Amino acid sequence: MNPRRWWQEHSIKVLAIRDTPNAIAGGIAIGLFFSVTPFFGLKTLLTIIAAWFTRSNLVAAFLASASHNIALPLMPLLYRGEYDLGYWLLSQPHHWPPGLSKAPWQDHKWLSWSALYSVGKYLLLGSLVCATPLALCAFFVARKIVARHHRERDKRAQSGSSE
Repeated sequence: MNPRRWWQEHSIKVLAIRDTPNAIAGGIAIGLFFSVTPFFGLKTLLTIIAAWFTRSNLVAAFLASASHNIALPLMPLLYRGEYDLGYWLLSQPHHWPPGLSKAPWQDHKWLSWSALYSVGKYLLLGSLVCATPLALCAFFVARKIVARHHRERDKRAQSGSSE
């Protein structure tokens, strides 16, 4: 998949949405927020629910949540970075987690709920710390771009109707 082509197709779809710049930007921010979290299989559902509760644009939220598909090969690196950050924040005194080569991989201990909780709390905290500034930046940038696009579209429509 060509990232540039994907970006062009989806940005045109977002700019074609007929809604307020705040609603569209809110949908984009919510979609990007959930696209970098480790809620495997629930990202789209959580995105749509959050967009509905905040009265953001559902289509923009859905399109933005699909943005993680283009970065799918890089997601293990992102999740490892989020886990490291969450581990560092929750450890007292702060220290980084052991390397993957020193992790206890024996037996089927990774299939237990306790293992999922011990890894999940670090991954969840790290993803929330990473996703929040990403969503905030995306909201303000998207609102500015969409508002500019709407002004230009309205200006073109007025100049076309006055002829």
